[in-house]
Amino acid sequence: MLIENTERRQLADVVAERIERLIVDGVLKVGQTLPSERRLCEKLGISRSALREGLRVLRGRGIIETSQGRGSQVAKLSGEQDASPLMHLFNSQPRTLYDLLEVRALLEGESARLAALRGTDADFVLLRRRYEEMLAAHTAEEADPREHARLDHAFHLAVSEASHNPVLVHTLQSLTDLMLSTVFASVNNLYHRPMQKRQIDRQHSRLFHAITERLPDQAQRAARDHIHSIRDNLKEIEQEEQRLVRATMRLEGWG
Repeated sequence: MLIENTERRQLADVVAERIERLIVDGVLKVGQTLPSERRLCEKLGISRSALREGLRVLRGRGIIETSQGRGSQVAKLSGEQDASPLMHLFNSQPRTLYDLLEVRALLEGESARLAALRGTDADFVLLRRRYEEMLAAHTAEEADPREHARLDHAFHLAVSEASHNPVLVHTLQSLTDLMLSTVFASVNNLYHRPMQKRQIDRQHSRLFHAITERLPDQAQRAARDHIHSIRDNLKEIEQEEQRLVRATMRLEGWG
């Protein structure tokens, strides 16, 4: 009986580890409902009892959550990180925008380089889909800047997923809220300016084509140049606003 229990535990751990690999690799994503038991058993080549034991292990580790009527979903792996005092301070300080753009230039430059080296045909199909969705939104009339931000972020996320570096992907995903705030800042301030909008569209085009044509150095440079350009444009907008405020104060007799 002891040997049988040990074998069951070992099998459950093996099943759990195989599902964990699917999550790490981005095949199963945070919040996604797991496929049916029958489909999982077919895909993994295991029995239903082994699958249930493996899922029980994952529930114990907090990696999946099961709710009545909804089945099992991949849990939010970052816990309450986004609600921490540190994250609140990051969100409350305008300076964070530029700090985060520095981090994005480093991480996204490397993810673009790796995507050009490692991306598969399937990765490039998904990347093209995200790219075309983003382009369609940019050319639409009365487009919502927040929708621009979401599609912009989805494109950059597809680039990182094509890098096939799970740690890099999850690091970028853990910054999603802060990333969206910077992307929203850029599209809200830049996309209504025709010259900057055309510039951003050209940069996305360079990045997309460098990756899909498997040019790693050009892809890395395109990703970094894109982020640096956003940073420089936003700083120019800030300076314009400060000049306007100073001029208005002088006009109103504050000086």
